[in-house]
Amino acid sequence: MNSEREAKDHWGRALQTFHTAERITDDNDSAANRCYYAAFHAVSALFALDGKTYKTHAGIKSAVHRDLVNTGLWPAELGAGYSFLLKARLKDDYGGGMHVKHDEAERALETARHILQIVHKAKPGVFPLNM
Repeated sequence: MNSEREAKDHWGRALQTFHTAERITDDNDSAANRCYYAAFHAVSALFALDGKTYKTHAGIKSAVHRDLVNTGLWPAELGAGYSFLLKARLKDDYGGGMHVKHDEAERALETARHILQIVHKAKPGVFPLNM
């Protein structure tokens, strides 16, 4: 798959997953999980345009901080927001008795929305915002 086609596929998944998160806000764990994956696919789309792909969630997280935050392309709070989304997803997937609280799920939704908006602004012709 070429890099632009891969980027557009990730972008479509980001939007679809975000819209799912918006519809399931009564389930905090699942909504936070979907928010993480919306951000994950949005960031993957952005990196795919540069021919960069990552095999692990930790690899993407490192790239967000190294290539976006540390270079000044993203503010530090957006990188922290991405890390928060990953932690919320891990709580949903592996939390045992821990669950995502309502305020955390709301924060996840706002953070994912912000990440999608930033990725859209970086390349609006490639990443149309149908939110």
